[in-house]
Amino acid sequence: MILARLILGLLSLAPMTGYDLKKHFDATISHFWNADKAQIYRTLESLVRDGFAAVETVEQAGYPARQVHRITDAGHEALAEWLTSAPQPDAERNAFLGRVFFASQLKDADARKLLAARRDAATQYLAGLQEQLAGQRAAPVGDPRYFRVATLRNGIRHAQAELEWLQEIEGELA
Repeated sequence: MILARLILGLLSLAPMTGYDLKKHFDATISHFWNADKAQIYRTLESLVRDGFAAVETVEQAGYPARQVHRITDAGHEALAEWLTSAPQPDAERNAFLGRVFFASQLKDADARKLLAARRDAATQYLAGLQEQLAGQRAAPVGDPRYFRVATLRNGIRHAQAELEWLQEIEGELA
């Protein structure tokens, strides 16, 4: 359901093809939610079937027709209902923490390599988020971009917290 609501949110910004939606996921919200093309297309079909989105075939000279999706009035209502509902705690799924949980089965050197590899990946991820943030113009409260940029700042803080935690754990293992 969350993926469907996120897609409705993106469609509320502008009509998009499935390809456009995947690009927007990767460029704007991947720091807190990701979806592959198959998930996006399946969810779009469901949204159209349920009346929350409509699809229009747009012919193109020399190219395949584009399937442009737009949010419907029912989709706006469903999005608004989700946005105003009481937030529930999200159970985080983190494959890396699964590895750390069982890292006692590794040799110490291998456990340190696991943590170092994650630190390197988290450092690159943080740099990417900071680059995205640097590319954003300051958005004052009330500007539609304000909350979008706020989620990016949240992603940066989470990445920084993970790096601090990794440094702590690596220090304890040294």
